[in-house]
Amino acid sequence: MISVVGITISTAALVILLSAFNGIEQMVIKLYSDFDPSVSIRSAQAKTFNQGFIDIEKIRAVEGVQNTSRAIEEVIILKHEDKWVHAQMVGVDTNFLTMSKMRAHIVDGIPALLINNEPQAIFGAYLLDKLGGYIPMSDHIREQITFNVPLREGKLRPGKNPLNVRVVSVSSRMNFNREVNAEKAVIPYQLASDLLEYGDDITALYVDVNDNYNLNSVKKEIQSVVGNDFEVKTNFEKNELIFKTSQSERLIVYFILVFIFILASFNLIASIAMLYVEKKPDIRTLFGLGADKRTIFNIFFFEALMIVGRGVILGLLIGYLVVFAQIYFGFVSMPSAPGEYFPMLATWEDAIMIISSVTILGLIVSYFPTKVLLRKHK
Repeated sequence: MISVVGITISTAALVILLSAFNGIEQMVIKLYSDFDPSVSIRSAQAKTFNQGFIDIEKIRAVEGVQNTSRAIEEVIILKHEDKWVHAQMVGVDTNFLTMSKMRAHIVDGIPALLINNEPQAIFGAYLLDKLGGYIPMSDHIREQITFNVPLREGKLRPGKNPLNVRVVSVSSRMNFNREVNAEKAVIPYQLASDLLEYGDDITALYVDVNDNYNLNSVKKEIQSVVGNDFEVKTNFEKNELIFKTSQSERLIVYFILVFIFILASFNLIASIAMLYVEKKPDIRTLFGLGADKRTIFNIFFFEALMIVGRGVILGLLIGYLVVFAQIYFGFVSMPSAPGEYFPMLATWEDAIMIISSVTILGLIVSYFPTKVLLRKHK
């Protein structure tokens, strides 16, 4: 029973922790993939490019592409009352609100870039807090933020302002991830173009890809359309370090838990050894009745397999019971997010990997100790 309990706990730990890492990974993907477009197209040589250099209609015709949005990105200075803050202005078409699932990420306010044909700004929640701004309860009153935007050809000369200054109303606050919340201010594309005096130049073209299509295949198709003068990246490639770190941590945890399973299996080796010593008189009797070493080996080997099997089955049941209880009832809350529960995700791939791993390890720790014991039998 001690051996069964050891294997049960280590198997359940594998299930629970791998499911927890799946949940965290999905949460990270959601945080970073909603605001960042599925695919972004940028010039390989310069910061901006003329939108006439790419065939946007041909890109929209690529199978799997749902939507596109022109984008202008620039670091600017924001002012509100006596507070000055640098931020990244992102000018986008109104399609971007649908592409980024903006409505689901709005903290308060109206998710709109135009209200009564007047341009509006959507601020990262923390960025607006740094400016001391807020979203009024009344829809008729809007906070005003001053945008100080550097001109491409702006120069410091007496009597010449190198910045375009514009007061923009705030329509809402958004909550995506730490970077977006602290740095981004989303405004209409046309306003950004006017402030920077870019004309037909853009920083990037954002492309939204249907979830049912393979992202890398669509990326390759878009790359063939735009050519080698442009850099095409998926949101996973843009945030490559974040996703690779998450996967590496998951792999490390898996190997640590497998090592713990191996340690727990030493209980099994000890149990088989003790059982062998206890049953020595019975083994002699069986030999006297005509049994050979193969028969005795099978008895102890299958006994070890039954111990492993019971432990694995109980571990899987307990592990997935805990996982589904957390998914549906949310017993463990996120420490830094009141009202939100720790994410978990159970997958068939993990279940197959866990069962395969513990089965192989179980066969090894059942076979070799039994073989060694019988070899020493006299």
